[in-house]
Amino acid sequence: MNLEQTTENRPAEGKKPFKKKPCQGKGHQGKKPFNKVQGEKVVDGKKTSNKAQGEKGGEGEKATNRRPSYNQRPARSKQPKEGVVVDENILFGRNSVLEVLKSGRDIEKILVQKGQMEGSIKKIMGDAKQRGIVVQEVEKTKLDEMCNMEKHQGVVAYVSAHKYVEIDEILNDAKSKGEDPFILILENIQDPHNLGAIIRSAHNAGVHGIIISKRRAVGLTSTVSKASAGAIEYTKVAKVSNIAQTIEELKAKGIWVACADMDGEIIYTDNLRGPIGIVIGSEGEGVSKLVKSKCDFVVRIPMYGKVTSLNASVAASILAYEVVRQRYF
Repeated sequence: MNLEQTTENRPAEGKKPFKKKPCQGKGHQGKKPFNKVQGEKVVDGKKTSNKAQGEKGGEGEKATNRRPSYNQRPARSKQPKEGVVVDENILFGRNSVLEVLKSGRDIEKILVQKGQMEGSIKKIMGDAKQRGIVVQEVEKTKLDEMCNMEKHQGVVAYVSAHKYVEIDEILNDAKSKGEDPFILILENIQDPHNLGAIIRSAHNAGVHGIIISKRRAVGLTSTVSKASAGAIEYTKVAKVSNIAQTIEELKAKGIWVACADMDGEIIYTDNLRGPIGIVIGSEGEGVSKLVKSKCDFVVRIPMYGKVTSLNASVAASILAYEVVRQRYF
């Protein structure tokens, strides 16, 4: 606003009267100045309020375009450390692990912090040994990452997303349906997405059950369950500690066991009818020599490309549907 020219502040003769201008400093070009009173601004030398400009809220209501105070701002959510995923089937803490052991629920394995072999940890290890559960010693940093830096008290348990069955339950299921047993035997499949995809294909191919190894292999985790697209709920899965010994037991019960390997007969010319079990090896190493020696015969999938291998879940699907073709078509 212009200053009134009085006898005290009248400029010298020949000079223009002083006029106060809006702030024209850096960063303020073209902006209308605001008075100290919040919500008022100067337009053509006159004060106007947000109410007078017809903004939201109408006359008599407070302006709604104010920035929220610090206490009103939404709290920032804590994001997990990049690369760390807390699995919904992981339990940590000594009491939690002890209780799940007492409940009889299926546990894939238990991880114990190195140097923490006292007190209730000894009890956990003793109970796990009685139930045949794998226990591994790992560094504290690994447990910290798995639990997203929560207090784990030196112990973490992987709990199964689905209940395991005995092999006899698989055989009884086939008998009740009046069908020859059809089993997939997986040796050291470590990728949960592969296992989930195999379960999905096996269910749709009419496989009566899947056998997986206890060590050096993925179990029925939540990732496996999601990858199976729900097929895990309808597929019987048994876990064994010795694949080679299990094959011998299946053969004693009248089941023929075929091994999938590159030096076998082409699956389309071999006989896969009758009670059958098919062995699929791990993603990188394939079927071990010991397991291969226990099988009745070896089959292979013909390939004509430069990459002479298939993903484990793809190979399992092809083999399973060749059994379907020979049985029903």
